[in-house]
Amino acid sequence: MRRLRGVLLDAVGTLIELREPVGESYARAARDFGVDVPGWRLDDAFRRVLARAPAMAFPGASPERIGDLERAWWRDVVRATFRAADQMARFADFEGFFDALFSRFARPEVWRGRPGAREALARLEADRRLVAVLSNFDHRLPAILAGLELAVGPVLLPGELGAAKPDPRCFAAALARLGLTPAESVYVGDDPASDLAAARRAGLRAIDVASLATLAELPRRIADLEREARSA
Repeated sequence: MRRLRGVLLDAVGTLIELREPVGESYARAARDFGVDVPGWRLDDAFRRVLARAPAMAFPGASPERIGDLERAWWRDVVRATFRAADQMARFADFEGFFDALFSRFARPEVWRGRPGAREALARLEADRRLVAVLSNFDHRLPAILAGLELAVGPVLLPGELGAAKPDPRCFAAALARLGLTPAESVYVGDDPASDLAAARRAGLRAIDVASLATLAELPRRIADLEREARSA
C-alpha cells in the first residue's frame, strides 16, 4: 500500500458544525420578518428538502457566475423549507429575509470547529500529509474556515469541480487538482452514503468521523491504516 499522502475532509458535520440547529436559526431570522414557525418543524423540513435537492454543481458555468448560482440554489432550498414546514407562512419581504439569512451563515461565529479539529490539522501537517477540504458547501466556506482558524490546504467545492458528492466525478476532479491517486488518499466524513460509500467507490480509503472520539484521533487512525496494510 502506498503512503496515505492525501487527507480529504468533509466540512459540515466533520470539520465544523453549527452552534445551533438550522431550524432554530431559520426560525429566529424569520421572526424578525414577521413569520413565526417553530424551529423543530423547520429543522425537519430542511432535512427533507435538502435530501431531494439537486446537486449544487453547475457544469460549464463561468467562475464569475458560480457565486450567484449557489445563492439562487440556497434561495430555492430556503423557500421550499418554509413551504414544507408551514404552507400558510407568508413573507412580506422574502428577499430581505433571505439576504439576512444567507449573510448570517457566512459568519464564522455561527459555526465552530468539531472537537479536536485544530489538533488534528496540526498533526497532519507535521506528518507531511496534504490536507484538503472536499465539501458540498459553497463559496462562503473558505472564509468560515479562516475565521475559525482551521488552517487547511485547498477547499474544493462543487461549483468549481462541476460535480458534487456522491458523484465519483467529484472525487476524481478533486484528486486531479491535488495531484493524488485514490490509492494514496483517504476521505473523512460523516454521511454514510455521500461521504463514506461514495469515497470507497471512487477508490479512496474512508474514515467515519463518528468512529473517532474526537478529530484529534484522526492522525493516529490514518497511521494505523498504513500499518495494517503493510502487515496484511
